[in-house]
Amino acid sequence: MTATPQQPPVLTFEGQRYDLNTLPEDVKELVRGMQVADAQLRMHEDTLKVLAVGRQAMASQLNEKLKMIAPLP
Repeated sequence: MTATPQQPPVLTFEGQRYDLNTLPEDVKELVRGMQVADAQLRMHEDTLKVLAVGRQAMASQLNEKLKMIAPLP
């Protein structure tokens, strides 16, 4: 069994590639912060989608129930 050399982690940012292992610690911390922010954005975007679907279902139910009620003149 031959061990293959592991590729160093690469940061691609604004079209440029950087060896993540060689970046200063403060830059690595910024990268980690951006990864957390990206994950939070995806989570909240998913939450908004779920809320939108739920709201649409409620609007549909409301529409059906209001069909049986006479609107104001």
